[in-house]
Order: sequence, then structure tokens, then C-alpha cells
Amino acid sequence: MASVSRGLSFFEKGPGFGSGLSDLGKNLNSKTITAGVVAAIFGCTGPALVTIKASTTAGYTTEQTVSWLFGIYVLGGLISLVMGLYYKIPIVGAYSIPGASMLGAALTGFTFNEAAASFIMAGIIVLLLGVTGLMGKVMKWLPLPIVMGMIAGCMLRFGTSIVTSTGESPIVCGAALIGFFFVPKLIKKFPPVLAALIFGIIALLATGGMAANAVDLKYIPPQIVVPKFNIATVLSVSVPLAALVVGAENAQAVGVLMAQGYKVPVNGMTIISGIGGILSGMFGAHNANIAGPMTAICSSEEAGENKEGRYAAGIVNGVLFASFGLFASFAMAFVKAIPASLINVLAGVAMINVLINAFQDGFGSRKFRMGAFAALVIGVSGVSIFSIGSAFWALVGGVVVSLICEKADFDTQEAK
Repeated sequence: MASVSRGLSFFEKGPGFGSGLSDLGKNLNSKTITAGVVAAIFGCTGPALVTIKASTTAGYTTEQTVSWLFGIYVLGGLISLVMGLYYKIPIVGAYSIPGASMLGAALTGFTFNEAAASFIMAGIIVLLLGVTGLMGKVMKWLPLPIVMGMIAGCMLRFGTSIVTSTGESPIVCGAALIGFFFVPKLIKKFPPVLAALIFGIIALLATGGMAANAVDLKYIPPQIVVPKFNIATVLSVSVPLAALVVGAENAQAVGVLMAQGYKVPVNGMTIISGIGGILSGMFGAHNANIAGPMTAICSSEEAGENKEGRYAAGIVNGVLFASFGLFASFAMAFVKAIPASLINVLAGVAMINVLINAFQDGFGSRKFRMGAFAALVIGVSGVSIFSIGSAFWALVGGVVVSLICEKADFDTQEAK
């Protein structure tokens, strides 16, 4: 890898795999392992439910959903291993959770083959942004507040579904909410989504809801999907998804790592996110890329005082993530036994922090607020024009409104 990097200067050189492997053993300790496990639990509970919900909303089969999970988890785990061992930095791979939540509505009416093509195109866009160094220029035209306004709008229904689903199944969903809000107060650092899942399942078993849905455990292999390209999915899925990967996930991870004092390989992170997106798209999975929230967990002081050794937390996370993806069919079988109302609540609570962050990043900076608001309401509307979904029009509308009403914000951003 090191010799290749000398010939290809578009990504930053790291210490190398040999150094990462040789130092891994001494950096595996209780803190790095705990941080890696906590990050994996976070990524393998609520976000998996969000992805499953998106796939079922789009009308895809169990086999296709399992392949989707395989792609994002196995390749996401491999990204953690590659980046952690090469750069010796806790750069964690996963997938875009906001992207998964957006796809349920955006992919409705499109086949799995068309979805796979749109995911591959998103990966190609991200890869081109990485190898050409265009990420900064794109960010000038897709300001983060507008991107996050789009996310808030497209995902708001996940929040409202907490209320409607609890009304439909008050005992089971109410128990899940009790677990989510109260268990972390009693047991520090206990993942709240996992607590919600446990409480919800206990209530489901107690009320007999689980018995009506027998769990059929069988292994379902992933499938290579023949992509079917069309311009509608490229505009309504690929462009917004690429914007999320670059503008939200990578930007979050870069900011987190900079705050911890790491020398961040921005181009390397963008390039591997593009490669991950292309490869995961071949399995019908949306972008496997750098993950902001889990990078934050593994790079935090909770992963150890020695920041040079925290990459071991990312390695632990990567192994667990890839393992989860290999056995995704068992997770699917379990989830299928859970009623839709409980899944809606679990997915909703898993998205609470993402929604809050989207609103904060969209409206907290006092810049591009009109554009962020336009993106928000267009995203909420679910409008589809020329068969192109609301996520794309939210970005277009947000930029147009900002250019009309907030030209000074663009000028300020370009001047930086």
C-alpha cells in the first residue's frame, strides 16, 4: 500500500499495514475493546432496523434485504480494518444512517436492480470527488445546513411514527420507550436502543405477540445484483446519497478526528467511501463509507488515554460489524418476528439523535437558514417530480432559495 501511495498522490500516506498490525496487540485493552463493542452495538441495533424498514418500505424481499445488510456491514467492517491498520487512526466504516432512512421513500417504485445501480453511481460520484479533490468545491454548493435540512425533512416521519405506533400498540411500544429513556439512567453507558429492544421484546413475549410470528432461522446468502441504470434514480437517490456521504458522514468524522488532534487523511477517507459505495452497490446495498457517530465513539477519550492506540477500537468494531453482516439472515429472521409498530418505534428512537443533530446543523449556525428551511419543507412534502424524489428537490430548492435570499452566506463560505 505504501509503495502504491508514492505513485498515486491523491491520497495521504499512512504508517502502513505492517506497523498497524505489529502494534495492534499492545493497543488492545479493556478501553479500546469496550469502545469498539459499544460502537458496534450502536451500529448493529437501531441503524439495522432503519435499513430493514427502508427496504421493506420500498417493497424488497427478505433475500434482497439480507443482501443489502451484508453489503453495508461486511464492507463497512472492512473499511474500519483497512483505514485503522493503514493509518493507525480510529477511522470507522459503516454506512449512512440518514441515507438509509431517506431511501425507504426515495426507492418506492424502483426495482432492486435500479436501486443497486443508483448506489453504485453514488459510490462513483464520491470516488470522483475524492480522486479529483473536488470535495471542498462541492461543499461550497451544498452547504451543510441545506444538506441537513433535507435530512431533517426526509426523516421527520421516523420521529412522528413513534407517536402513531405507540397509539396502535401502547403496551409493547410503551415498554420499549421506558427502556429507551430510563435504563441508561440506571445503567450508565447502556445503549438506549438496545434497552428499548430488550424491553419491547419482553413485553411482546408477555402479551403473546411473538408467538404469532414463528422465527425461521436459516442462512440466506448475499446476491450479486445486476444494476439497471436510469436517470431518475441517479438524480433522486445517487446525488442526495453522495451528498450525505461527503457532506454529512465524512464531514462529521473529519471534524471529530480533528477535534481529537489527529492528522486526518481527508482524501483517503473520501476515496475509500467511494470504493465502498461501488462494491456495496453490487450487493444492492447503499454506500459503505466512513461513519461519523461510530468514529466519534472509537476516537473519544473513552477509548483510552493514548490516542495513538485508539485505532484498536476501530479494529474491534470492524470485526464485529463484518461478522454481523455475514450472519445478517439470522438478524432478519428475528426482526421479521417483531410487529411493525415496535420496529417503527425502535427505528424512530434510533433516529432521535440524528434528527436532533440535523436540526442543530441545519439551523444552529444562523447561515443558510432559509435554504435549510426550504430543504426541510420540500423533504417533508415527499414530492416527486419527473419520478425524482423529494431528497433531490430538497437540495435543489434549498440551494436556489439560499442563492436568492442568502447570497452573502455563499460569498462568506467561498471567501474562507
